Amino acid sequence: MIGLKFVTAENEHGPFVGLLSEDTTKVLSLQQIEQLCFGKMTFPSSLVECIQNSGTFVENVKCVLEWLQTNDDQDSFYIPLTEVTLLAPITRPTKNIFCVGKNYADHAIELGSAADIPEHVMVFTKAPTTVIGHNQSILNHRTVTDELDYEGELAVIIGKAGRGIKKEEAHDYIFGYTIINDVTARDLQAKHKQFFIGKSLDTTCPMGPWIVHKDEIGNPNHLQIETKVNGEVRQSSNTEKFIFPIEEILSVLSAGMTLEPGDIIATGTPAGVGKGFKPPRFLQPRDQVEISIEKIGTLINTIEG
Repeated sequence: MIGLKFVTAENEHGPFVGLLSEDTTKVLSLQQIEQLCFGKMTFPSSLVECIQNSGTFVENVKCVLEWLQTNDDQDSFYIPLTEVTLLAPITRPTKNIFCVGKNYADHAIELGSAADIPEHVMVFTKAPTTVIGHNQSILNHRTVTDELDYEGELAVIIGKAGRGIKKEEAHDYIFGYTIINDVTARDLQAKHKQFFIGKSLDTTCPMGPWIVHKDEIGNPNHLQIETKVNGEVRQSSNTEKFIFPIEEILSVLSAGMTLEPGDIIATGTPAGVGKGFKPPRFLQPRDQVEISIEKIGTLINTIEG
């Protein structure tokens, strides 16, 4: 049995969109299913295209699930995860990643004081070239920064275009959720007096390992989130501690700007980042960062040696 967890993976035949098995050990290629079993049913070749046609896509996927339940040979369609490489679910976003800053009070305080807790949603962006997938290496960027930091975050994937979205209707515009590590060069952030350069170094937006459809999550404002560095817990919190819940974030962002299918919104990080320690504990070569979010999974990346 499989649920609605979507991956972008690659094997010797190239990249494909896949459905993850319930035990997360194998994947079903939707392109293979299309070729073998469903003459008139088609699946786009990239997950972002699937999301852009999310209504039809999800209905077709549900047909696949129903078919699998009646097929005695369903295991033959699976590919073990050990035989594929997981890419970022959205390998190349169509625009910058939206990021909400200081959305946990304890994080705002650890980087300043209670006076730094925002009264309004604070937003910056990361360039599309920052995105990498699960188990891919994060460049250490030693030529430009000595203060590379981690930030574990829940990310929202928009599934339907909308402007002026009402809070009570926000759920209708969401496709699903994934995990993001908002890797940050703190010294560049301070030097340039803004966030974009320090947030947009290549490979500093690990994403994945998959996107979980909203129906699998329930309430996204009540999920455990934890970040480990080399096995040590650095961040441990719950999205119930958001200053601005997801419904409010979507309402504010869309007030005069259209959100589009495939847009990615990182919702902020809790306390425990490297800069918050005294003295700071920035990432070093070969450090491994694991970010786990309840009902989604664990995103793992290592700083290059």
